Amino acid sequence: MTYDYNLLMNKAKEASKTSYSPFSKFAVGAAVLAKSGAVYTGCNVENSSFGLTICAERCAIFKAISEGEREILAVAIFSPNEDDCFPCGACRQVMYEFQGENEIEIITDNNSNLNIRKMSDFLPFGFKI
Repeated sequence: MTYDYNLLMNKAKEASKTSYSPFSKFAVGAAVLAKSGAVYTGCNVENSSFGLTICAERCAIFKAISEGEREILAVAIFSPNEDDCFPCGACRQVMYEFQGENEIEIITDNNSNLNIRKMSDFLPFGFKI
């Protein structure tokens, strides 16, 4: 499947605008491309009990999974606070869980230039049962 990653990044940028990040002030948006071709977005949502916070990437992936998707092809991640906003370890493991036969492509934005990397660049030895 071919998909315009610029469009996917634009959806991540839009999602970052709905971030609820009163503590860190670090807004993040994500857009997930599922194998079906559907796109799901998410933003980070913080909580005063920090352990209850969720990252944008997991928010978007969990939305996809809750709608019946089981395979993720690509994830675009954007923060207006930082170029090349990379996923945390928890998000990397969740992404690994839902990649299919092809590695997930992770798209980041560096000053309006897209960087596309493979999942193995971020988590070379992910855990899967």
